[in-house]
Amino acid sequence: MLDEFGAVIAQGGAGVVIASMAGTMAAGQLPPEGEGALALTPADQLRVQAASLTWGKRGARVNSISPGVISTPMGQAELSGESGAMMQGMIDVSVTGRIGTPSDIAEAAAFLLGPSASFITGTDLLVDGGVIAAVRSGAMQLPTA
Repeated sequence: MLDEFGAVIAQGGAGVVIASMAGTMAAGQLPPEGEGALALTPADQLRVQAASLTWGKRGARVNSISPGVISTPMGQAELSGESGAMMQGMIDVSVTGRIGTPSDIAEAAAFLLGPSASFITGTDLLVDGGVIAAVRSGAMQLPTA
């Protein structure tokens, strides 16, 4: 998808891919070669950083958004399922102390697609209410496998 859009995106265009907060949980815990591989995996394997290089040749930008726990049908199903207690714990220790809304994600996308973000490309915007900050600071411990 990134390659297909990258081949036709107009000069000055922008794109946003929706990822997941879960993908950031291992960030900083990989050895340097793992971090490098993660950053440079080919775009056909859905890596926004790699895609931003080809999009940039066309004068366009591409970024991703990694939502946290969001009040969608899927988010509600996860909250009431097996991992519900852990997800509620994430909400409880987050800085905002609330579940995210679809509007939170839409506003982040509008920012990344708009002129205010014209110098931002190849990055991931974590929209999680501070959950990852709580995990990285030690305020929340994730269960180990």
